[in-house]
Amino acid sequence: CDTQNLDGKTKNVGDIRLAFTSAHKMRAAMTWTFNQFPRMAKVSWHQSKVTGNFVGNPSISDVVSKYMMAVKRRKVHAGEIATSARAIEPELLRKLYHFNNSNERLFLRQYAAGSSIAKHDGGRACRMMWLIYLLGLNCMLRIDEIIKMKAHHIRLHPTKSDCIIITLDYRKTHQFGGVQPFYIWKLPRGEEHLCLYRAYAQWQAVLQGENPLHTGYLFRKIGSGDRVNYQKDEPIASADVLEMFRNHLIDIKVNDLPYGTHSFRHGGCQYFATQRRWSICDICQWGGWSTEFSNLTIVRYLIGWNDNPVVDRESFFDPNCPLQIRCSNCGRTCNCA
Repeated sequence: CDTQNLDGKTKNVGDIRLAFTSAHKMRAAMTWTFNQFPRMAKVSWHQSKVTGNFVGNPSISDVVSKYMMAVKRRKVHAGEIATSARAIEPELLRKLYHFNNSNERLFLRQYAAGSSIAKHDGGRACRMMWLIYLLGLNCMLRIDEIIKMKAHHIRLHPTKSDCIIITLDYRKTHQFGGVQPFYIWKLPRGEEHLCLYRAYAQWQAVLQGENPLHTGYLFRKIGSGDRVNYQKDEPIASADVLEMFRNHLIDIKVNDLPYGTHSFRHGGCQYFATQRRWSICDICQWGGWSTEFSNLTIVRYLIGWNDNPVVDRESFFDPNCPLQIRCSNCGRTCNCA
């Protein structure tokens, strides 16, 4: 990862160097390993005055901390800045929605040998991907949490016909269960591109029509000819999701490079804050973050230098600033709407 060898000499230009995130993960792995030994877990690396031996956890020593700061500084000066995935925007989702919901792309074709249809172009793939997109946006789920969802994780509300309930067994932050359910309501007309309820209904119609007794993973691999693999109970790979997502962006002539599978979780956080006008406490509670603000991940999601700005900097105090996006409920366009 470093630009220098252990002897202090600069590495050759052709030498392969990893990103700073790799060094950070290596240090985290060492910290976790030493945490398995209670006497070393939180004791900094030091020389014992009794035995003269070095004891403690070397990964949290002052020397390692200073070295990590130096590596990060050298990386930044060399132009190697860590870039997170750009947040997806509701307007971009609107374009994707209208493109993927055209009659040609929603048509469920029967399998034909030698079919030339692209993996991301079929009606089944478009419906499945749209549900994945909105699960990431509305529930702020990670891609691994989405693709590992099973059919029984989503059910209809027992008394409300326009509501579904999503309950996961565990999440990254809830390894031992205790995940609060997500209540997803059908959105009004004009917000179909953000309606998770409709997306689930469309994908469920495909599954029930082709495999009425569908159980197991909700998102399966898409094979040739837009076929869903019902034989093997295996989830679709995150790499395949990313590939199809980027192909969809290319189809609507949007640069796909800044976006990734984390764009929906990132974008959902901004969507709730700027358009739904939720408080930070509400966003943390809905997304599963601690409301004690001990984790600043939400701040990085709300403020990202790689994201498209909602308002240009020169327009903050401009009284003639152009109108913002019109609210589909109240119709107002002012910033305080």
